[in-house]
Amino acid sequence: MTGPDDDPDHDRIPDPFAHVEAELEQIATRLHELAAARDRLKGLLGAVLAISGETELSAVLHRIVTTAMELVGARYGALGVLDDSGERLKDFITAGLSDAERADISDVGFPVGRGVLGHLIQHPQPLRIDDIGAHPASVGFPPGHPQLRTLLGVAITVRGTVYGDLYLSGRNDGQPFDHEDQDIVLTLAGAAGVAIENANLLRRLHASAETFQRLLLPTLPDLRPFTCAAVYVPATTPDRLGGDWYDAIWLPDDACAIVIGDVVGHDLHAAAAMAQTRSMLRAVLFDRLTPPSAVLQQLDRTLLAVTDLPVATVCLARIEPGDGGYTLHWSTAGHLPPLLITPGHQAEYLQAEPGLPLGVSTGQRRPDHTRPLPGGSTVVFYTDGLIEHPAHSLDEGLTALAELATDHATAPLQGLIDALITHHPGDGHDDMAILALRIPLASDPPTSHA
Repeated sequence: MTGPDDDPDHDRIPDPFAHVEAELEQIATRLHELAAARDRLKGLLGAVLAISGETELSAVLHRIVTTAMELVGARYGALGVLDDSGERLKDFITAGLSDAERADISDVGFPVGRGVLGHLIQHPQPLRIDDIGAHPASVGFPPGHPQLRTLLGVAITVRGTVYGDLYLSGRNDGQPFDHEDQDIVLTLAGAAGVAIENANLLRRLHASAETFQRLLLPTLPDLRPFTCAAVYVPATTPDRLGGDWYDAIWLPDDACAIVIGDVVGHDLHAAAAMAQTRSMLRAVLFDRLTPPSAVLQQLDRTLLAVTDLPVATVCLARIEPGDGGYTLHWSTAGHLPPLLITPGHQAEYLQAEPGLPLGVSTGQRRPDHTRPLPGGSTVVFYTDGLIEHPAHSLDEGLTALAELATDHATAPLQGLIDALITHHPGDGHDDMAILALRIPLASDPPTSHA
């Protein structure tokens, strides 16, 4: 008689739960794969949104490279932009290189499109290489260049034309790039082409808007014996037109009129309103020569009667000859005060009672102000884009601008306004205009310009 332990077939009895455990392992593996795929898809969508959110072309190109690296876990990335011939690289954006690696190849320059890079240019199909050195098109690396082994390259097209090629190398896990990596980067390349086209469109729009804006501004006349200089800089936001403007003209009574203004708004309507306001102001100036307050009052009434223009701020000044010297006679409509740089190279604001902006009320009195202008002094008229910054108060911006003017007070007039526009304390998100006029050292009044 034998027991169960003596049965030779006892160990061969199947485990009734073995197939369940195997199925559970398969399910767990599948769930893990699905979770990884979900995370990658989520990362891809985030990458597409990040690229689409950029507006400057240089930022778009760099973001394409870095997001592609993140998606596939690559150590190095680059984007080669093709020239007009489509056969050579005209730009090469890289990411992942350390400072030491960049220093090692600083004298080499970016590739022109030979070797495996050139292979992708000539054959714009997705390219995966497990060993770059063994590829028939490989020509090796320049001295100091990191020795890369693996490569994943895809072409980026814009409106059906190859714009450039995206290259990735060195997966962080040491493995070669796989088909899934290729699919992810191909999808990203499609979104990249759209983002590049959008950035190009915005750049062209910005250039057209800037050209339109500049065409609306006048060419300054000969204002001798005064020295005069002006500059207009559009906002950094590509799609924003502005309402800033300046003007300078000789009047029939031999006074020189200076105007700086800013129409509220940042669109085509604001730019058109600026042009209308400037034209009307010129007409009113010749009809009603003085004082500046009366000119602004009449301009305000005219605008209200014949147009539907937005609110605008203006500073109108007359530089009047007399008694062997000159006098500044001005009135403001809600605009910032002129900045006076004295012959001793000190800057001070001509703080005085302001009037209401144009388009607010025509019934309020507008004040006039006067100030003698000694020979060698400079008066700077400017718009608020020069000083406004969300992180600083208006007074801080004014103080910084005055200090900047003091530092460059001895410069030629064009050098002064260039310094103000280059180093201004504003945040650059608004357009800016400056007009500066320097009084001659001689005390003789100007000859007639009537």
